[in-house]
Amino acid sequence: MALDQLGIEGPENGNIVEKEMSFFDHLEELRWHIFRSVLAIGVFAIALFLAKDFVFTTVIFGPRDPDFITYRVICSFSNFIGLGDNLCFFPTEFKLITPDMGELFLTHMKVSFLLGFVLAFPYIFWEFWRFIKPGLYEKERRVTRYAVGVCSVLFTLGVMFGYFVISPFAVSFLTGYQLPGVDSTPALGSYIGYMVMFTLPTGMVFELPVVAHVLTQVGVLSSNFLKQYRRHAIVILVALAAIITPPDAFSQILIALPLMGLYEISIYVSKRVEKQKALEEKMNP
Repeated sequence: MALDQLGIEGPENGNIVEKEMSFFDHLEELRWHIFRSVLAIGVFAIALFLAKDFVFTTVIFGPRDPDFITYRVICSFSNFIGLGDNLCFFPTEFKLITPDMGELFLTHMKVSFLLGFVLAFPYIFWEFWRFIKPGLYEKERRVTRYAVGVCSVLFTLGVMFGYFVISPFAVSFLTGYQLPGVDSTPALGSYIGYMVMFTLPTGMVFELPVVAHVLTQVGVLSSNFLKQYRRHAIVILVALAAIITPPDAFSQILIALPLMGLYEISIYVSKRVEKQKALEEKMNP
């Protein structure tokens, strides 16, 4: 961390002189952190924009391909355990349409920006951490010293879970669902919107154990509190799943179940932190 970011001037006659930063100094620091974060997103977005064929054919439209890795793995597993093709499922073949002349270009830009954000997330979080770190106490710095790495990993796992697990099941179910006398021809914008909702919010909610860890460390949260309000939390998580997913029960269930699992993991994390704190207090009364 640079000395000026800590609000400290360099050595002066062998002494370190503290320099209190004004509101506008902090605002200037925040502006540069935001600028570098946006620049990182822009660099990734430009690279992804130029790799149009790979981004759309392999990544975005991957879950609509019967040869997508999730379908192959589940089908292979079904045969491995002796169930034949009973567990195999594949998406219904469908074409995407766009009624707007400029939608293709705008969608290309939107997808490039969103994927750029996903790839740049570790750097963005690191910039955020650099901004808030000088204002933390030593204990808080020690507790959150691995925050950037852990949060980046959990966010990536959440996005991957949404992409490789939720998206294939949801795409297969939704495209195969039929009503009498109705032909379904999904719009490009609708498909992209669903893919975004399956991945980005899932990446965010995977940060729940980290939040539980930090809040327990600083004494705001406890495992007993999480256990006591487990039922209330389940209702909130189901409501959250309904908000961050498209309006169909199948997608909401796919989101709600891992959210409940993350809540249980958060209870475990909180309990471990409490045990560690109790041990430290016992060793250093």
